[in-house]
Amino acid sequence: MKISMAHGAGGEIMQGLISDIILSNIKNKNVNGGIGLGELDDGATIPFGEYEIVISTDSHTVDPIFFPGGDIGKLSITGTVNDVSVMGAKPLAIANAMVISEGFTSEEFEKIIKSMGEACTEAGVALVTGDTKVMEKDKLDKIVISTTGIGIAKKGEITSDASLEVGNKIILTGSVGDHGIALMSYREGFGFETDLKSDVAPVWEMIEKALEIGGVNAMKDPTRGGIANALNELASKSGVGMMVYEDKIPVKEQVIAASEMLGIDPYEVANEGKVVMGVEADKAEEILEAIRSTKYGKDAQIIGEVTDDKHVIIETSLGGKRILEAPIADPVPRVC
Repeated sequence: MKISMAHGAGGEIMQGLISDIILSNIKNKNVNGGIGLGELDDGATIPFGEYEIVISTDSHTVDPIFFPGGDIGKLSITGTVNDVSVMGAKPLAIANAMVISEGFTSEEFEKIIKSMGEACTEAGVALVTGDTKVMEKDKLDKIVISTTGIGIAKKGEITSDASLEVGNKIILTGSVGDHGIALMSYREGFGFETDLKSDVAPVWEMIEKALEIGGVNAMKDPTRGGIANALNELASKSGVGMMVYEDKIPVKEQVIAASEMLGIDPYEVANEGKVVMGVEADKAEEILEAIRSTKYGKDAQIIGEVTDDKHVIIETSLGGKRILEAPIADPVPRVC
């Protein structure tokens, strides 16, 4: 088998690669009984006294590196901070490694670094250590950035993505498809006709408000594979199903128009500033209002509920029902 772009796209093909080659060849996957590699959550945990350290790592190979609403620098910080956040941990610090292509301009490099600094400030994290390498021209993208995030939570307060319960309500914190469609339309050359921008943004404020109320059982940020992948992963890991209502899912008109033009399902497209959250039914409205009070949560909606069915079912705006499948691969490659 030869590795293809689909193996890095976040869908079923990528999951197969991880299971068949990575997990099967690594014996030590966790520390002191914490959540480890085998759980394939958004991050891992290391128990430490009365706390749990949360760690998550990610690599970014975005094309183009500058796009409407952000760049690879902002994305690299925010994406990793968000992976720590959806574990229920307060993000604290970032480690950063960069591989730069020979010939990359110092002006563009400084622009990316400034963007990373601004993203760290907004997210309330420090960039504490790093590494920089240069590779020969034409052997690498212009720049590849890998970031590792560290956060902390009290023991017993970690939020796993495998803890949904029947009857939970599903909250989506905003509109879907903004990041992938904005980047793809810009890449394809017709993005200048719309003001659509990436949604890349830190999600901790929304999560913190929800956790203060309580009743949050599971969370995931719907990056590669979009909400279709996130909903199916949450349901599958928890051994439950979902009923989701299409008319409750916020999708911007620009996303709908561009998706139709590109032949893409916006539910399968990466987002970089949203959270899918399973919460106890009696806390759902209170949590929703708390999220809506934050900077990035104004369009949050309750989009469905957890069922004892083993499928994610979506009720269409016309009243019909269909299974919302996990994508085989992300239809928009190289966006995160």
